[in-house]
Amino acid sequence: MNRYNIGSLIICLPLDPISEPAMAFWRSKKTESTEPAGVIAKMVSGLQKTRRTLNTDIRDLFKSQGRLVDDELLDELFSKLIRTDMGTGPAEIIRDDVARRLRGRVVQLEEVLETITEQTRSMLAQESTGLRFADSPPTVILVVGVNGSGKTTSIGKLAYHLHSTGKKVVLGAGDTFRAAAVEQLTIWAGRIGCDIVKGNEGADPASVAYQTVERGVQTGADVVIIDTAGRLQTQTNLMQQLDKIRRVVDKKIEGAPHEVLLVLDATSGQNAISQAKGFSEAAGCTGIILAKLDGSAKGGVILPIREQFDLPVKFVGLGERVEDIASFDADSFASALFAE
Repeated sequence: MNRYNIGSLIICLPLDPISEPAMAFWRSKKTESTEPAGVIAKMVSGLQKTRRTLNTDIRDLFKSQGRLVDDELLDELFSKLIRTDMGTGPAEIIRDDVARRLRGRVVQLEEVLETITEQTRSMLAQESTGLRFADSPPTVILVVGVNGSGKTTSIGKLAYHLHSTGKKVVLGAGDTFRAAAVEQLTIWAGRIGCDIVKGNEGADPASVAYQTVERGVQTGADVVIIDTAGRLQTQTNLMQQLDKIRRVVDKKIEGAPHEVLLVLDATSGQNAISQAKGFSEAAGCTGIILAKLDGSAKGGVILPIREQFDLPVKFVGLGERVEDIASFDADSFASALFAE
């Protein structure tokens, strides 16, 4: 990694990937991966824990000869759905839809799963999941979230996703108060093969953001992704700092940031709801990255997030590898959630 000191900032450019041992290791590891083909297969793999819980629980409600859809079954189904942290509202909608379609009939498991999948798909539908790119590059993406949500890792995955589609990406290590975050993002940049701008420890995050956007303009980058310090939505001073970053990048490129993506930890379940509420109001969020979906059986939390907030889920994190991110697709997600 080449380093260039410019005042309080350090701009790092990746070495020739052929000559950098770390990149050689990364590439050899990547070729050995067995990434499932297709979005649905990726979703099925990433949602394994949630899917296993749902299918095991719902399957236990049925006998080989089927079961009558009555109040007892509907109440039991509701209880099973709640276990995925989807909340009472979405669970009630799904239960009531099953009742409307199937009440009074003896049905098999497959028929109930088909009905649940169709209703879930309808509840997750949203107008657009794609990133909103600027008319003239670079597109500036600000990424926010609480510490531990998977924010920095999600930035690395998003950068890889964009890089793999031919986009030139510059990263900005704006979390200058946490050395580990800067170090982690630097490793991601080296693995992916993109530029990174970072400041000395404790440097003004807004200054790093400005210099990152400036670097993106100078190098003809397509996308600039800026990390920010992890914060709680109740921390007024940090929220003010975030507002300063937004103003500073707007001075460099009018209308930037073009996206403010909120990273939510799926393993936190219902706690993710309060995070989404606070950030969507304070940070002007335009979309959500739902991280760590592979880490728990709480993947159902995506339903109340879509129910309560007018924020599209744009990406989902489905594993630990750099490739384990996917653009959100309601059809694929619903199918994967209840796939056998």
